Amino acid sequence: MIPETVIRQQIPHTLGSTDFKLEEKYNGKVRDRYTKGDKLVLITTDRISAFDRILSTIPFKGQVLNQISAFWFDHTKDIVKNHVIAVPDPNVTIGKKLKILPIECVIRGYLTGSAWRDYQKGEPISGIVLPKGMKKDQKFETPLFTPSTKEEAGHHDLPISEGDIVKRGIMSAELLAKVKKATLAVFKRGQDIARKNGMILVDTKYEFGLDEHGELTLADELHTPDSSRYWYADTYEERFAKGEDQRMLDKEFLRQWLIREKKFMGDGEIPHIPDEIRIAVAQKYIQAYEEITGNAFKAEVGNVAERIKKNLKGYL
Repeated sequence: MIPETVIRQQIPHTLGSTDFKLEEKYNGKVRDRYTKGDKLVLITTDRISAFDRILSTIPFKGQVLNQISAFWFDHTKDIVKNHVIAVPDPNVTIGKKLKILPIECVIRGYLTGSAWRDYQKGEPISGIVLPKGMKKDQKFETPLFTPSTKEEAGHHDLPISEGDIVKRGIMSAELLAKVKKATLAVFKRGQDIARKNGMILVDTKYEFGLDEHGELTLADELHTPDSSRYWYADTYEERFAKGEDQRMLDKEFLRQWLIREKKFMGDGEIPHIPDEIRIAVAQKYIQAYEEITGNAFKAEVGNVAERIKKNLKGYL
């Protein structure tokens, strides 16, 4: 684990925003996306959001997320082509520009989260009717492919069945079958590697696109703690048997602190987040990197923006 002193030294150097003179820029909550010809330059900043508000920056957070994605893209490239061209900096991925498909590919290995809430109400999950008598956090015999629509900003994505995707002309049956096959295979690889590192990859979401040849290509981020749910494998069975909540990688730490200490749930002025809390959140992200990948995290104190400028020379 990275010493607290190193994380504290990085606080003045965190990456809150970027300003590169490229063709087009899109600011997400965490990533700044630039267009350069047929390439995308994806810069994962250190911004952190909760309750749909950008709150602050967390030392090394962007590096953690970008390097987790890079790890998984590398470990799944034999299954399906991905968008990665290069990772010239710990916070940066240069990817191929794609025609992104209009569904979010959600896959679930366990009955938890929104799927459990729907199940309790007796509702199908993306058109799938589950058997009666299932328990919270129960493992599915086969992971569920539960796609959702992509709605405009400010609106929640909506679950959609495979049949409706084809019926509405969103995607052809042939392309949907390819997407589903790739989704199941990438998820299985993720679960297998996570299990070797003592983790359970519970559920996640994927984004696919088509390249200039019409070939299916995996894009966006992959198996990060921001896009995926992870549990600790060693306590799963015992907690499931007792009906207790699972022990998980805790990305909710800051959210719970805001609710408990600041009574903040997204409305009004964003409260000041002290350095001690930012350091604690950074430690949790670094821990996530090490437990998900099985690799030691390498932290280098310094100005992230300046380092990126230097490392992007020759790519832009």
